[in-house]
Amino acid sequence: QVQLVESGGGLVQPGGSLRLSCAASGSIFSINAMGWYRQAPGKQRELVAGITSGGSTNYADSVKGRFTISRDSAKNTVYLQMNSLKPEDTAVYYCNTESFDLLGRFNDNWGQGTQVTVSS
Repeated sequence: QVQLVESGGGLVQPGGSLRLSCAASGSIFSINAMGWYRQAPGKQRELVAGITSGGSTNYADSVKGRFTISRDSAKNTVYLQMNSLKPEDTAVYYCNTESFDLLGRFNDNWGQGTQVTVSS
């Protein structure tokens, strides 16, 4: 089993910044893609940003130029730097990883979610 522990959410004013972190532990041999999703009240969960094991990144159009995803593979950790935050960024943010254990079994893992609220 894989555990994901997220941190860094909170309340911030519009235009402010937050940095989310997500550390993976447990039965991990390798991690392929890592990503951040978010879900606002009454809306479907959506991909915010993703990063492959090779470092390729992709972003939702709504966050391009404001958010940056990065990973520390040695620490099995993924980060999301969020700048110029807007009220519409308010949501619960979830970390996701795609990993393989020592037996080659694939795991799609989700964190518990961290609340990000952008409000004055």
